[in-house]
Amino acid sequence: MDLKEMKLLTEMAAKIRVDILEMLCQSGSGHSGGSLSCADVFAYLYFSGKLKLDPHNPNMVNRDRVVLSKGHACPVLYAALAEKGYFDKSHLATLRKYGSILQGHPDMKKTPGVDITSGSLGQGLSCAVGMAIGAKLDNLGIHVYAIVGDGECDEGQIWEAVMAAAHYKLGNLIVILDKNGLQIDGYTKDIMNTEPMAEKWKAFGWQVIEINGHDFTEIDNAVLTAISSKDTPVCIIADTVKGKGVSFMEDRCEWHGRTPTVEEKEKALCEIFSAEED
Repeated sequence: MDLKEMKLLTEMAAKIRVDILEMLCQSGSGHSGGSLSCADVFAYLYFSGKLKLDPHNPNMVNRDRVVLSKGHACPVLYAALAEKGYFDKSHLATLRKYGSILQGHPDMKKTPGVDITSGSLGQGLSCAVGMAIGAKLDNLGIHVYAIVGDGECDEGQIWEAVMAAAHYKLGNLIVILDKNGLQIDGYTKDIMNTEPMAEKWKAFGWQVIEINGHDFTEIDNAVLTAISSKDTPVCIIADTVKGKGVSFMEDRCEWHGRTPTVEEKEKALCEIFSAEED
């Protein structure tokens, strides 16, 4: 990845974070921490050019699929879709409003670019497994990317899907696990310790790559390796910081489901703009 690409992705991640904060402040409800933690991943997915996507033809058959299994973090998905041109950015101000195309969890019937309705934790990955099986049967030559939360791995359905993916040799399935270490009630290690995480996925027959989820070079290298897999599903464990980019939100579980006030938003935006200038 060259400096020009790195600069573009850094700028897009900052825009996505700004959009997240603006829409959550406007809405007054939603999930801040887990949306900010995977902003860099979403900047990469939608703006690196590695995925087959077309905002002017969101339902094209041979597109790569993106499944946000941790559906409560939908502000990051909506921000990325808006910045990519799937819909006008003015919709971001309508997050969670009655009649809006942007509801509190992704809705494939309302929002252009959303490949599956998600939100009930664990179900998104099962849907991604089904998509990957279907793509193989139809010889589409595409990849399915599923973004999963580490708190979400408390769900038994996650591990049923993980087992099925290995059984059906879904080399076209790539999970990016947003491992920010926190969930709604506290640290994941205290609520339900799922460590050793990497060894668990490996034991189920997956290839595992561990990366810094805020480093675009590491994200790029991991995705390129995953794309080359033939018959083995790949889990990219992305170590991230909950609330990344906003100092007073970082690694604080109270920001799981809290939105910023106007004053907090302005303070957060100043931090993001200052970081981008540096």
